[in-house]
Amino acid sequence: MTPLIKHALIVFMAFFAIMNPIANTTVFAGLSGDKDKFEKTKIALKALTITFIIILLFALLGKSIFHMFGITLPALRIAGGVIVFLVGYHMLQGASSKLHTSQKTDGADIAVSPMAVPLLAGPGTIATAMSYSAADGWPEIIVTIVVFAILCIITFFCFIFSSKILSAVGKSGLDIITRLMGLILAVIGVQMMIVGVQTAMQIQTLS
Repeated sequence: MTPLIKHALIVFMAFFAIMNPIANTTVFAGLSGDKDKFEKTKIALKALTITFIIILLFALLGKSIFHMFGITLPALRIAGGVIVFLVGYHMLQGASSKLHTSQKTDGADIAVSPMAVPLLAGPGTIATAMSYSAADGWPEIIVTIVVFAILCIITFFCFIFSSKILSAVGKSGLDIITRLMGLILAVIGVQMMIVGVQTAMQIQTLS
């Protein structure tokens, strides 16, 4: 397995777990309510377009943001790992993390909030994108962006066929999926922290 393929698989699993398309399909179904199929398609397309643009910007500008604020990569990996771990921990308990939930709909455009931010492009997703794209060169950045685009397409179809998916999965199946994604996220978060600490220690040793 080549390094790029391995990178793509790791990034896909991280993004898939943190965005959790199946679980967010229930949120989408609840927020879109009794709207017709055209309106639901419009909401899903807008939400995922905004989500992709946000992650694209953070993936491309990751290194610039580091230099601007004097942030080191180990610091991002440790902080991002903590955030990802917390999201995963809450999912393991069978609940949504407060980092990726919002109760404020109040007649606002649900495609923007809460669907795009913070449900899909929350702090955990942003931290993951920056961590996996800022560490390496352009090939890894492009792979990260392409993988996230594929996941957005998968999520779009999950939203469009939300009623069929939810009836097939059921409440018990959804709970199992959420907990499994939580476990994967928790492990990914810990791994990000370990790599961050190891890199920081190496930098300290060299200096």
